[in-house]
Amino acid sequence: MNEQENIGIIRSVYAAFAAGDAPTILGHIADNAPWINYGSPVVPYTGERAGRAQIMEFFEAIAGSTTGGEVIADTYLANGDSVVTLGRYRASVRSTGVAIDVPIVHVFTLRDGKITRWEGFSDSEKVAKAHSPSAAAA
Repeated sequence: MNEQENIGIIRSVYAAFAAGDAPTILGHIADNAPWINYGSPVVPYTGERAGRAQIMEFFEAIAGSTTGGEVIADTYLANGDSVVTLGRYRASVRSTGVAIDVPIVHVFTLRDGKITRWEGFSDSEKVAKAHSPSAAAA
C-alpha cells in the first residue's frame, strides 16, 4: 500500500478508538503484531503485548484505569510501511482522579493494510505519577 493509504488506515484506527470501537481497531491489526507501550509498570497499559487478544487487554486496561481517554493525533508522517503520529493523550485516572495531558508519539509499521507493529511513547514519568497511589493524596 502507499503512504497515503497507510495514513488513512491509521486515521481510521484513531477514529475507532475515539468511538470505543474495538472490533474495528483489532480488524486493522495483524495476528501476532507486537504492541509496545513504553513506561512504568505502575501504569496498567504499559509493557509489551503481542497478538489481538493481548492487544485487547491493552485497550481494556486503558478503559479500566482511566476515564475520558482521548488521543489527538495532529501530525502524520509516513515513509514506506511506517507511519509516525505526533499528538496528545488526555485522560483522568480513575483511582487517583489525576488528569493526564501529555505529548505522544506513536510508531506504526504496516504491511498489506494491517498494522504489524505499534510502539507508543509519552511523558511516561508524568503518566506514572498520575497513576501512583500517592497522587491521590496530593
